[in-house]
Amino acid sequence: MSLPYFPVVDHTIMMNFIEIVLCHFESCFSRKAAFRWFVTITVGFMLRSDKLGLTSVIRDLALSPGSYDSMLHFFRASSWSLEDIRRRWFSAVMDHAPLYREGGFHVLVGDGVKQSKEGRRMPGVKKLFQESENSAKPEYIHGHMFGGLGILAGNVRSWACIPLSIRLHDGLQAAREWKDAAVSSSSHVIQMVEDAYQAALTFGDCLLLLDRYFLTVPALEKLKTLNSSGAAHMEIITKAKKSCTAYEKPGPRKPGRGRPPKKGAAVRLKELFTSQKEQFQDAEIELYGKKESIRYYCIDLLWGQKLYQELRFVLVEMDGIQSILASTSLALEPLSVIRLYSYRFRIECTFRELKQQVGAFCYHFWSKHMPKLSYYQKKDEPSPLERVGNEKSRRKVLETVRAIEMHMALSCIAMGILQSVSIRFAGEFHPGQIRYQRTPSRGRMSEAAVMHYLRKHFFRLLGKQPELCITQIIQEQQDESGTYWGSRAS
Repeated sequence: MSLPYFPVVDHTIMMNFIEIVLCHFESCFSRKAAFRWFVTITVGFMLRSDKLGLTSVIRDLALSPGSYDSMLHFFRASSWSLEDIRRRWFSAVMDHAPLYREGGFHVLVGDGVKQSKEGRRMPGVKKLFQESENSAKPEYIHGHMFGGLGILAGNVRSWACIPLSIRLHDGLQAAREWKDAAVSSSSHVIQMVEDAYQAALTFGDCLLLLDRYFLTVPALEKLKTLNSSGAAHMEIITKAKKSCTAYEKPGPRKPGRGRPPKKGAAVRLKELFTSQKEQFQDAEIELYGKKESIRYYCIDLLWGQKLYQELRFVLVEMDGIQSILASTSLALEPLSVIRLYSYRFRIECTFRELKQQVGAFCYHFWSKHMPKLSYYQKKDEPSPLERVGNEKSRRKVLETVRAIEMHMALSCIAMGILQSVSIRFAGEFHPGQIRYQRTPSRGRMSEAAVMHYLRKHFFRLLGKQPELCITQIIQEQQDESGTYWGSRAS
């Protein structure tokens, strides 16, 4: 007999899909216990009904309460490598997710996200400035600064930005010289480009969508260096500030002594909205799900002090709002640049779902070896990380950092599986019967609706397929005899 909402054959396909993706990671773990906890926690994140720590996983999967300590120990275990898990997740997304392509390019989306944290013994916590139009957000917070990277999947009617990695990009610079510390000395902007290029090594040629914060000379120099390796090719589409100044190409070299000019006359892009008003073209384009009338003007100019790289600038007017977009690719059509940049907001939606549904940022990993953070620390005072002296304390602090990033990696995997299921079975669900109290969307089901469905029927689905690896693993962790309570992951 079919379960509600879609036929039994689709249930089998869905459970087999979850099984295949999770078993893709088995070789990343040197101990079977670690892999069992990886599967259990990831599935728990896909079902969790609250964000009250790992106890929510125990409640929603009906695990034995005695397994809590072993589950918590998994995050600090030495039997897994975070980089191996990230690379395997890239491979799983490439093989199994319905990815979107734009003219032979996969589309990556990057952005930063700041999460406030009150724990005074959490490594990486620092005072952060956040600029927002929302008056409910404070101007300054103490928290973690992450760099998030996703990849577009689905189609125009059922978009999703599958999270690939969310890494700490700031607050750990004092630990660069520590033994076994994999801490980058680069800025947040450079690390974002590096993370995207690491993904491009798996996905092939990529377009990277970024907001205007990332249009900097160091970012373009790093992109040029990475592309010169020839391992993969990546282009950036971003937004320029209204005060942006570019340069015309230099004219022919004049006879005489001296170096040839690297640039021509300066061009204030904001002034082109007035001076080139007659050159703007009218067009209709689909943006954010509906047809919009726009006016645009495209021009290739040199940009960047001492860099003078040729970029394609697209000036856009829509409903009286003026924007300036920039692309490192001179082959992209202006309308394609405009349409592609409109997809950038999908990563904001992914961050929201990670926070509200999966609880990705609801961690509280700390270490007693971490000196207490002072909210009123003066500029000339050493940071808490700088006060960590002995080798044992440094090792324990780095384990805490690994635990935080592992929690984020598992959250990305759980969210990516939910989004892939939502896209694959778009049109198969009957959403009006599940959880909507308003007119349902014509596109794919939301991540929250898929989680609600799994919470309601997951155990029945497991019972129908006892041969699955995930069925056996979860049933083992539900064993009340205590056999698996001590199954340490390290």
